[in-house]
Amino acid sequence: MNGTVILLIILLYFGILWSISYFVGKKHSGNAAFFLGNRQSPWYIVAIGMIGSSLSGVTFVSVPGWAGSTDMTYMQMVFGFVLGYAVIAFVLLPIYYKLQLTSIYTYLQNRIGKNAYKTGAGFFLLSRTVGASVRLYVAVWILQTYVFEAWGVPFVVTAAGFLLMIWLYTHKSGVRAIVWTDLLQTLCLLTALVIIIWQVAKGLNLDFSGIVSTIRHSEHTQMFVFDDWHTKQNFFKQFISGCFVTIAMTGIDQEMMQKNISCKNLKAAQKNVCTYSLFFIPVNFLFLCLGILLLNYYSAHSLALPLTAKGALDGDALLPTLIANNVLGLSATIFFTVGIIAVTFASADSALTGLTTSVCVDLLSISQYSEKRAKKIRLSVHWIISVVFIGIMLLFRLINSTSVIDAIYMIASYTYGPLLGLFAFGILFKRKTDDRYVPFICLLSPVICFLLNFFLMRTVRYTMGYELLLLNATLVLTGLLIVSENPSNFVAGRHKRI
Repeated sequence: MNGTVILLIILLYFGILWSISYFVGKKHSGNAAFFLGNRQSPWYIVAIGMIGSSLSGVTFVSVPGWAGSTDMTYMQMVFGFVLGYAVIAFVLLPIYYKLQLTSIYTYLQNRIGKNAYKTGAGFFLLSRTVGASVRLYVAVWILQTYVFEAWGVPFVVTAAGFLLMIWLYTHKSGVRAIVWTDLLQTLCLLTALVIIIWQVAKGLNLDFSGIVSTIRHSEHTQMFVFDDWHTKQNFFKQFISGCFVTIAMTGIDQEMMQKNISCKNLKAAQKNVCTYSLFFIPVNFLFLCLGILLLNYYSAHSLALPLTAKGALDGDALLPTLIANNVLGLSATIFFTVGIIAVTFASADSALTGLTTSVCVDLLSISQYSEKRAKKIRLSVHWIISVVFIGIMLLFRLINSTSVIDAIYMIASYTYGPLLGLFAFGILFKRKTDDRYVPFICLLSPVICFLLNFFLMRTVRYTMGYELLLLNATLVLTGLLIVSENPSNFVAGRHKRI
């Protein structure tokens, strides 16, 4: 991989993002612009940008590799995403807009109590900090392995350099700038995906009809699994998990919803969510098609497949290995780099902004301060979270041993479950629960899930997959119902159902 070309691409790309951020935020650098973009974001711009910020560099690397290990069964989960987005659009967004929320976790305080509010915000901060760090780690690891390591640049320097660039174009106007930079990044991602597919097909001497034929006759085109309940790829597990993962990791996630609630009104926000939810089907399908073509490329050119230390197919290295060895040509290298940077920046800048908002609003309550003082606190928090990202990436580099995208979803199953349970209780039931017990219930639930999963693996060799998220949420919901009062004692007012 030509390191000098890669470095120039990164610097040029960052320069474009910083320029967009500068002009968009030139007259809007206050907290209202940072947190909600002054509620002036065009819904169609947000919709396009959300594709890039929702996918991340993990998708760009891991999803094509899944074609070799789990065929196209990931599409079962993608179909579940669409149902999840419908719930977000028509159940959650009306609540957020009715209350005019800056942080969506304020809903938990209005509906349940202060402990629920702080617990929900705390689980988000834990979940998103880890998840966003892992996503950023993917891109940094790729560029470190194939470019900067050859120059003797330490991993920590590469990680810090990326975080510094993201900080520079987000710290001033936050969401107001991100809405527009994400538009560019999504367009770059989709362009890169199409170009790389074309380059791989060119190496296989395939035209469009040849691509279709190759994919159709591949042994990896199985999309649905209905007969095996023990596998994680079972349709019902995947579909239901996809639905609830979307609700948890988007609908009750401050980072992802921050741009959605920056639209002018509820109707515009709903158009935005419904529009970009449908895009996920063809985009993820193309990533899996790329994976099938890559497997054919390795076979046709008698290339050794990348393997893990245990001898299994290393799907995460399937595309990067070809790029690193310049097998697909300079154009593929350039667009691979652009694609990785685009999705990484798009997801990391949103995470950095969302986490900063949650800390400032939910934990520090900066609304009590003057605008000048609040802005100073916000800038400090923004910087501290960037440093935390670097620390988590260094830790993950030491301990990671599974597919990155799988690791992220499993982390979400344990940490987003309590959040899902809290919101489900608030929305579905009119009962008032004892707020004092909320933190204990939310902490106990993931522990029970972990022990149950361990027990099932040891006794019946059944490994729980993403259904852990639903079980986790159900345990929290059950716990809240146990310590709740009879609906007849439910007093209208502060705990009025919304």
